[in-house]
Amino acid sequence: MRAFGFLSFGHYGPVPGSRVRTAGDMLRQTIEIAEGADEIGVNGAYVRVHHFARQAASPIPLLTAMAARTRRIEVGTGVIDMRYENPLYFAEEAAALDLIAENRIALGVSRGSPEPALRGYENFGYHGAQDPRGADLAREKFELFLRAVDGEALAESDPQMAPPGRLPIEPRSPGLRDRIWWGAGSRESAEQVGRQGLNLMSSTLLTEATGEAFHVLQRQQIEGFREAYREAGHRGAPRVSVSRSVFPIVSAEDEQYFGLRGRDGQDQIGVIDGFRSTFGKTYADTPDRLIEQLRADEAVMAADTLMLTIPNQLGPEYNLHVLQAFAEHVAPALGWKPNTEGPVTGDAI
Repeated sequence: MRAFGFLSFGHYGPVPGSRVRTAGDMLRQTIEIAEGADEIGVNGAYVRVHHFARQAASPIPLLTAMAARTRRIEVGTGVIDMRYENPLYFAEEAAALDLIAENRIALGVSRGSPEPALRGYENFGYHGAQDPRGADLAREKFELFLRAVDGEALAESDPQMAPPGRLPIEPRSPGLRDRIWWGAGSRESAEQVGRQGLNLMSSTLLTEATGEAFHVLQRQQIEGFREAYREAGHRGAPRVSVSRSVFPIVSAEDEQYFGLRGRDGQDQIGVIDGFRSTFGKTYADTPDRLIEQLRADEAVMAADTLMLTIPNQLGPEYNLHVLQAFAEHVAPALGWKPNTEGPVTGDAI
């Protein structure tokens, strides 16, 4: 682990105890957290994307504002649901964001998580999926998105408006493909990411339950990704991220929020999308014990970037306290390099 960022689910609503009552609260506070994290030296600011829910949804305006108000921190998603996207319009938006951010983006995309709406993407006008979960639709759209990002001429020109031939989307941002990630929830999907030569954003769960610990399964997933990347002939340095809930207990408030339930955290087994799945545990303890526990987490130590899921409902002040505590008391012992030392790089294959 060389870098860490925060991952916000962007929850909001009139819930007792929440400091994020409205969508406006959530958007403005996420920008505020990104600004504070940038000053702390945190490497990334990432948001989850969910539709038909009181959570962050259309991420590009939010990421653009975050990029414009910060200097060094990487901004991105974990993840954009391709079932809901127009691939060519998304390619235009991604390029514009990348140009504004001066290449400080990490766009995680995938089929997406289960949504509150049944086949909600069809309400956005996207039909034709044969898979009841829409995975085939997401993959088809993603392939077209990558072709657009790569500058392929996709549209026939109007001879009254342009020279004969075909036209690529505009704007384009050089090297944007290197900043695209696929969110993988299985070893098979991670290997596909490697074959495509993309970056791997390992999910908060894995759609398998073998009895092995979550971090071991995830480390195996990362190894499979890197091996597939190498076998496909790619010779870059792809990025790999994992996410965890980590709370250093350095105050009475930390103890009140996370001490009792966090110290004995265990992996969880459940069913999602019909698959028996393994969910990672929450880490909450004193800094010295967290260092010991995270060093023993094989996936955290195999990845270059750790995304810390934050309780955004508790407001910017508390969440910046969590990030500051991790940066000051835990991250240096894990190999962390703050954003002042330059952009994060992956491991060369």
